[in-house]
Amino acid sequence: MLAVLCPGQGSQKPGFLTPWLDLPDAEARLRTWSTLAGVDLVHLGTTADADEIRDTARTQPLLVAAALLAASHLPMRQVTVTAGHSVGELGAAALAGALPAEAAITLAGVRGREMAAACALEPTGMAAVLGGDPDEVTATIDAHGLHAANRNGKGQVVAAGALDGLEKLAAAPPERARVVRLQVAGAFHTPYMSPAEDALATVAAGVTPGVPDRVLLSNLDGTAVGDGRELLERLVRQVTAPVRWDLCMATLASLGVTGVIELPPAGTLAGLVKRELTGADAPEIVAVKTPDDLPAALDLIARHGTTADAAIDGTSPRDNTDAGEASS
Repeated sequence: MLAVLCPGQGSQKPGFLTPWLDLPDAEARLRTWSTLAGVDLVHLGTTADADEIRDTARTQPLLVAAALLAASHLPMRQVTVTAGHSVGELGAAALAGALPAEAAITLAGVRGREMAAACALEPTGMAAVLGGDPDEVTATIDAHGLHAANRNGKGQVVAAGALDGLEKLAAAPPERARVVRLQVAGAFHTPYMSPAEDALATVAAGVTPGVPDRVLLSNLDGTAVGDGRELLERLVRQVTAPVRWDLCMATLASLGVTGVIELPPAGTLAGLVKRELTGADAPEIVAVKTPDDLPAALDLIARHGTTADAAIDGTSPRDNTDAGEASS
């Protein structure tokens, strides 16, 4: 059984889309999506520097576009599970057939702009807490008036909130843990983002979602979402709700996923899955960073893919005869 994962903010690197523009229709597709997103995706993915692509308003649609662009060169009908981290959920929803690609790009543009605007209202930030006892870590975060914004699995919780609270957390971290400040604009996935949630809800109300045609996992609780309208509601709520990537990975394990592909800019989620899902049943992982990684991804799909029908219930094995067929 195969899962395809879409990364979130922080995974981007300058120039990471450059080799993808050599593929047929890639640049034309990105320019069309740029109009929807309100940013120049070609520039951002090729010539923009690190500071420019760190801007939330630019980064979020760039990440969704990158995942969809790469996925268009893979036989997605053989994929059973899709999941995304934070804004990556929009890409995962499009790959699951629950949103048109155009709607996912448009929502990512709105989400990025509105979250950037919310960040400007009050000085806030985020910090990764690495190691320590999970209960003690969350208790310490709470004690400083902060929020556990991301729970990314073994030994990684991201705290978010007011800057003075983050400074106190760094000065007195939980036992056997260290605190690393993250270079982000504000406290994502906390109540500080409420204005952005309201703005996204207004735009999402005009989107007509479809029914997911494969297992689509939600960051809210790691469960599969089978209703398009519920999916949109969850995507909106996720702006202020914690990212429970730990629960998404637990669901990957419970479903019996044997192969994982992370779409570009790949590496972060592949690393989290590798650390979390270990032992004899650990899935085989391919991180697709450039088009040179597509053959390895196609081979993984050929060996772990399922039928279109099985992608809905995640149970039956697939005849892999169409492993080379590209699908958007």
